[in-house]
Amino acid sequence: MSFGPQTPQRPLPGTFLKTPAASRQVSASNPTDPFGPLYPSLPKSNDQITISKDASLPLGQPAPAPTTTEGETLKPIERAARVINETLIQESRFPELDSYVGQGISSDYDIVTSPAWAPFQSSKSYEIPERIFEQYNQAQVSTLMGLFASYNLAWITIDNALYLWDFTRPNPELSGFEDQPNSITAVNLLKPKPGVFLPAISHILAIATTAEIVLVGLSFDLSASGTRSINLYQTKMALSVKGMHVNLIQGSSASGRIFFTSKGDNDVYELTYQQEEKWFYNRCAKVNHTARGLASLTPSLTFRQRTSEHPVQMVIDDSRDLLYTLSSSSGIRTFYMTPPNGLEFTIDRSLSEIFSNIGHMTSRTELLAPGVYIVSIQAISANEATKLHLMATTSTGCRLFMSATAASSFLSGSVSGKPTSMQVQHIKFPPPRAGTQSVQTNSPGQRGPYQGPAVDTASKALANTRMARRFPPGYFFCFVPNAHKNTTDSIFVSAPDSGRINRPHDLSQVRMTAYQEQAMWLPLESRAEDVGVLSPPFGASSRPAGFGNELAIQFDMPSSEFAILTNTGIHTYRRRRLVDMFASAIRHRSGEETVEADVKKFIRLYGRGETTATALAVTCGQGQDVTADSRVARIMDPDVIEAAWRTFIEYGGKPVLNEDSVIDQTALTIDNVRPSPRHDGIALYISRLVRSIWKAHVVLESTSPTGGLAVKSSVSSTKLLDIQRDLTKLQDFLEANRSFIDGLAGPESLLRVSTRQDEIALQAEHRALHALLVLVSSIIEGISFVLVLFDERVEEILLSIADTTRQQVRNLSFEGLFATAAGKDLAKELVKAIVNRNIANGANVDTVAEALRRRCGSFCSADDVIIFKAQEQIKRAQEAGGTSDFGRRLLNESLRLLQQVAGSLSMEHLNWAIDQYLAMQFYAGGIQLALNVAKETDRGNRALAWINDGRPLPDARQNAFAARQSVYRLIHRIIVILDDVSRNVPQTLDGNLTDAATRRNEANHVIDNSNDEVFQFTLYDWYLEQGWADRLLGIQSTYVASYLQGKAKQSLAHADLLWRYFSQQSRYFEAATVQLQLAKSDFAISLEKRIEYLSKARANASTSSAGIDRVSRQALLREVSELLDVANIQDDLLARLRNEPRLKAQPEREAQVLQQLDGKVIGLTEVRFTPPPLPSLVILEANPRVKLYNNYADQASYYDICLLIYQAADHRNTAHIGGTWQNLIEQVHAKALRDGQPQPYEAIAEKVRSLGSRLGLSENTFPIPILLPLLERYSYEHQRDVAPPEWVIDIFLDLHAPPETLLASLESIYFNDEAPFRGRNRRPIATDIVRLCRRWYSDTKRSPNGPFGGDLDETVRVSETLGVLLKDNVGAGAGTGAGAGAGAGADDAALIERCRTLRDAVDQHLR
Repeated sequence: MSFGPQTPQRPLPGTFLKTPAASRQVSASNPTDPFGPLYPSLPKSNDQITISKDASLPLGQPAPAPTTTEGETLKPIERAARVINETLIQESRFPELDSYVGQGISSDYDIVTSPAWAPFQSSKSYEIPERIFEQYNQAQVSTLMGLFASYNLAWITIDNALYLWDFTRPNPELSGFEDQPNSITAVNLLKPKPGVFLPAISHILAIATTAEIVLVGLSFDLSASGTRSINLYQTKMALSVKGMHVNLIQGSSASGRIFFTSKGDNDVYELTYQQEEKWFYNRCAKVNHTARGLASLTPSLTFRQRTSEHPVQMVIDDSRDLLYTLSSSSGIRTFYMTPPNGLEFTIDRSLSEIFSNIGHMTSRTELLAPGVYIVSIQAISANEATKLHLMATTSTGCRLFMSATAASSFLSGSVSGKPTSMQVQHIKFPPPRAGTQSVQTNSPGQRGPYQGPAVDTASKALANTRMARRFPPGYFFCFVPNAHKNTTDSIFVSAPDSGRINRPHDLSQVRMTAYQEQAMWLPLESRAEDVGVLSPPFGASSRPAGFGNELAIQFDMPSSEFAILTNTGIHTYRRRRLVDMFASAIRHRSGEETVEADVKKFIRLYGRGETTATALAVTCGQGQDVTADSRVARIMDPDVIEAAWRTFIEYGGKPVLNEDSVIDQTALTIDNVRPSPRHDGIALYISRLVRSIWKAHVVLESTSPTGGLAVKSSVSSTKLLDIQRDLTKLQDFLEANRSFIDGLAGPESLLRVSTRQDEIALQAEHRALHALLVLVSSIIEGISFVLVLFDERVEEILLSIADTTRQQVRNLSFEGLFATAAGKDLAKELVKAIVNRNIANGANVDTVAEALRRRCGSFCSADDVIIFKAQEQIKRAQEAGGTSDFGRRLLNESLRLLQQVAGSLSMEHLNWAIDQYLAMQFYAGGIQLALNVAKETDRGNRALAWINDGRPLPDARQNAFAARQSVYRLIHRIIVILDDVSRNVPQTLDGNLTDAATRRNEANHVIDNSNDEVFQFTLYDWYLEQGWADRLLGIQSTYVASYLQGKAKQSLAHADLLWRYFSQQSRYFEAATVQLQLAKSDFAISLEKRIEYLSKARANASTSSAGIDRVSRQALLREVSELLDVANIQDDLLARLRNEPRLKAQPEREAQVLQQLDGKVIGLTEVRFTPPPLPSLVILEANPRVKLYNNYADQASYYDICLLIYQAADHRNTAHIGGTWQNLIEQVHAKALRDGQPQPYEAIAEKVRSLGSRLGLSENTFPIPILLPLLERYSYEHQRDVAPPEWVIDIFLDLHAPPETLLASLESIYFNDEAPFRGRNRRPIATDIVRLCRRWYSDTKRSPNGPFGGDLDETVRVSETLGVLLKDNVGAGAGTGAGAGAGAGADDAALIERCRTLRDAVDQHLR
C-alpha cells in the first residue's frame, strides 16, 4: 500500500493535518476484497528490483506459489483458476489516482520522438461537408462549432440554424433545425428526465438563442447495415431568456436536470421542464440558484449591478452530485446538487486564493504568476479517485489537481456529501521545451515525496495554452497556438504510463508511485474548436483502485479514440496499447541488436512478466497499427512475429525455488517454487482475455413483455467468439512450441538439469504451465457450450429442468463453468435437456448429440452420445411395451450401449436406467448394468485388495469399496422388488415356467455367474443381514466358500455356516476340517458344543469325499478322534468339578475353573507327573496355562480321570499307573463305606468295568498283571466272606479280557507264594483259576479249531495248571483251617470235582 507524503510542518489555512490520507488500495488482508486473499509477492531477482524491508509490495509482481501442501491436492484446472483469480486481483489493485497524484509537484514525462513508441497515433481525417461551407459563407451574425463525439456527431450553428451530421460516414446526411429566427448562442446534447418524453426520444437538444431555449427531442435509428440516422422531434418546450446571453448549457446524465449560464452575470440557472402544465407551473421554467428571493425567479427584473465576470465553462460530476463553474476571471465555484431540484452554492475560490494555496508547494515561478489564468476545468469522478475532484489547466500548461471535500468526509475517505473546502493537492508542470535543459527551481523540501528527478517549474513549452481537456484515466490534450502561425495549433498529448505506475523500479518510487506519463507533440496545421472521446468511457474498474489499469483491458476493450474538430475537418487519434507499441518497435527496428535493445528496455520499464505477456500477445496477432489507408489492422509481419516469439522464449526467465521456506534440503517440494515470468506472462494474457466474463453470470433472467420468462446471455456472442478465437490462437501457439518452452517440452527437458533444485523447479513449472493449458482448453469448450445453449430456446430448456438446478444455473458464472466440477455437471444437465428437447421435437439423437460433441466435446463426449442413444432406446421400449419381444430387444440394446460407457455413467443416469428397467421388469438387465458400473468404478480392484487385507482403517482403498457398495445397493433393491413380485405368483403353469419365474431365474443366473468377488461378498453380507442364511447355503458358487472361509476367521456364525455349506455340497472332508477348527478355535464355544463339533467331524471324516485320498482322510480322522477323547475327558472333569464340594467352598475360584474348562479343549502336551498330593484342593489355581492332569485331575484326586488322561497321553509308567489304580480302589472303597450302598466290592467292580471299557483294556492303562493282583488282594483283605468268591475274575471275564493273560496273572499269584496268598489262603486264587479255565474251555470247545483256539501249548498249559491244583489238594488244604465247617468242606469238594472234571475234558482233547 502506498501512502502520501507528510503534511508540511507549518499550519496552512484550508488544509488538514493528514491531507492527503493513505491510499485506499485493497490490501491482501482486506476481508471485503471480492476476490479473496492474495498471496504475498516478492520481487524477482531477474527483474533487478530492490525493495526496502518495510516497503509495500509492487503491485505488478505476480504472487509466488503457495508454500502449503494445498497445491498438491488441487486439480490442474483448479490450480490454473486460482492463478487467474490471483492475477485478476493484482490487476484490480492498480494504484488509484490519489496514490500517484498526491500532495506535491512533478514534471515526469517521457517525451516520445520515435513513431514506434508514440502513445497516440493519427487514425483518420474527415472533411467538413461542402454544404456546411456553403451555409457558412452565407453567415451574417455568428457561428459556433462543436462535437458530440460519443455519438460520432459534429454540429455547427450558422446564425439561427443548427446542423448535425455523422462525420464518420462518407457523404453524410445533414440534420438541421431552422424553425426559429433568432441567432443561436449555445447548443448541447443531453439526457432527458425519465418519463417526460416518449421512450423513443433518448436525448434532447438544448438550443439557446437570443430569445429562448428550445428543447428538441432526438433519437437514433440503426439500419440493417449498421449505419445510424438521426430523428428530431418537436417537443413544444421552450423557455424565454430575453435579455440574457446564454453561453453555456450542461445537463446531468443521472437526473436529467438542465443548467445554463449567461454572459451577463456569474449565476447558475436551471431549466425545469415537465410533461404537462400545472397550476402555477409552466412546462418550462428557470430557477436562479445563486441569487435569492424574487431575483431568482425573475432575473430579467433584477436591479443588481452587472459585472463583467461570467462563467466560461460548466462541468457536472454526477458521481458526487457536484457542479463546477469556471469564470472569466478564473474563479472556480462549486455547487452541490440535492434532489430533487436543489443546488447549493458551497465553495468559491478565486485565482488568487488558488495560487496562495499552492505557495507552500513550489517556489515562485512564472508559470503560476500573475497574468496566468485558468483555461479549463475537468471533473474527476469518484470512480477514478477518492480524494481528487477536479483538474484545472492554466494558460501556461500547468495542471492543478484539486480536492473539494468536507472535513469529515475527507478524513473518513467518503466520496459523498456537500464539500466545504477546496485545495490544490498536486501540480503537474509542463514538459521541458524541445532542445532546452530542464531547470530545477524548487528546493528538495518542495519536491514532494518522490525524491527523484528534478522538477522543471520554468518550462514554457505549453505557454499560451488556449484550450485543454482531460479524459479518464488521465489522457491530457493541450492546444497551444503555433508560434510561427498563430491561426494553427500544436497539440501536446500525454497519457499515464500504466506499466511503470504499476511497477516502480527504483527505491525513490517504492513508498509513493510516481506520476509517469508518456507524451508527444502532434502537429495539427489548423485551429482546434473542440475535442471529444469517440470510444466508450474508460474504466478498468468501477472503483478507484484498478480504474486506470490500461494494461488490464488492452485485449478486452477497444482502444480509446479521440476526435478533434478544427476549421478544416475532424481528425481522430487512437491511443496505442502497450502491445501495439511493442509490435511497432520491433517492426521499425533494423537488426537483432536494436530489437534486443528495445526488449531490454521493455523489461527494464515493465518487468519480465509484462514483457512475456506482451510478446505472447504479439505472436498471437494482438498487435495493431494504422495502415496507409487509415484502417486499424493486426500486425502479422513474419519478422515481427518471429522477434516476438524469440522474446517470449528467450526472455521468459526461469522458475525460482524459494529456499527461505525450506528448512530441510531433503524436504524440497514443488510448492516452494515460484513459476517463471513466462508462466506469469501467460497467466496475465489469459486473465486479460477473459476478465470481462470471468465473474459474469452465464445467463440473465427477466420477464418478457407478455409476463413469461426471458433469458439472455450476459455477454454478447460476438464477444465470446472473439475471446474464443484469441484463446484458440494461444492454445495453438503453445502446442506448436512445446519443445522450446521449459515446462512443456516433456521429460527430455529433465536431461538438462544439473541439480535437484533445478529438477524440482522444472517440475513445478510443468505443473503450472500444464494447468494453464488445461484451463485454456476448458474455456474454449465452455464458450462453445454457451454459444450452443443460446442457439436453442433457452427459456424452454430452463423450464424443463428441476427448480434447484435452474437456480444453480442462474447463479452459475463463467468461472464456475470453466473451472469447477459443479459447473461442468450443470452444463451436462443442460446438454441433457437440449438433447431431450430435440428428441421430443422429433430430431434424431445421433445428429443432435454429434453436433454437441463436435462443438463442446468435454460437455458432450462420445460417452454422452452413447448414453443419449441408450436413453432413446429405453424410451422406445416404453412405447413398445417392455415385456414384448420388440421392447425386450430394445432394452437389450440399451443395456449393450450403457455397458459400453459404464465407466462414465453417473449415479443419476444409473438410477434412472434401473428405475426404467424395473418398471419394465428387466431385472437381469438392471443387475448386469450395475455390476458393470461397479467394476468400472474400481478397475484396479482396490476394494478387493482392501477386503483381503482385513479392511484396515484408515485406508484410501475404503473409498473405492464405498463407491462400489453404493452401486451394489441398487442390486439389493432389485432383488427385494423381484422377491415381492414373484412371492405370490406360481412358478409353473401347465408345466411351463411363468414369466415371473423366468425373470427370477434370469436375475439369479446373472447374480450367481458374476465374477465380481466384491459384489458376491457384499451380497452375502446383505443376505445374512436379512436373515437369509438358507438362501446363502443354497447358492452354487465357489465364492460362497471363499466368502465364508474369509469370515470364519473372525465370526463363529460364518464358520458354522461354512461347515453346513460343505455338508450340503457333499464335501464332507472340508466340513470335518471346519468342524475340527471350530472345536479348536478361540471362539466362545462351550465344551459340549465343541464335543458336538468333534463328533460330527469324526462322522464326516469317516465318510468318503470326492477328490480326497484315504491317507488324508485317515489323518484327519485320527486327529479328530484324539481330540475328541481329550474333550470327553475334559467334559468328565468339568462335570465332576461342578459338583465338587471342596470347590464350592471357593465361589470365585469355582467360577474361574469352570470357565477355563467349559471352553477350549486343553492340550496334553505338557503332562508332568508328581507324587500324589494330599487329598485337598488348596493348591488348585485358575491359571490359563494349566493342563488337565497337573492342575485338575491329579490335584483333585480324580484317579479314574487320571487313568483316562494316561490313556490319551499314551503314558506308560507302570509305577504311576499301578499307584493310581491302587488309589482308585481305595477311594471307591472308602466312598462306598461312607455312603452305605452299594457294597464296596460292587462299587469297585462297576468302576473297573467302566474304566476297562473306556480304556479298551489297554495293556498300559489297564494292566491286568497289576490290576488283577490288586483286586485279588483287596477281595481277600476287605471282602472275604462278603463278596461272591469269583467276583474279581468275573469282572475281567465280563470285559472279555484275554484268558491267557488272566491265567498267567493268576498263576503268578498262586505260584509266587506271597502274602497274603500262601498255603491255604491260595484257595480264592485257585477258585478263580478254575472259574477262568472252565469259562475259557466252555467258550472255545465248539470252535472249529477246538478248545483254547486249537492252541496245543495253551491246552497243555491249562492241563498242567489244573493238575497242580489237584495235586495240591487246594480245596482240602484250604478247608482244614480253623473255622472250616461242613459247608466249607462241601464247597471245597465241589471245587476239586470241578477241577478234576475240567482236567479230564482237557486231557481228552490232548489224546
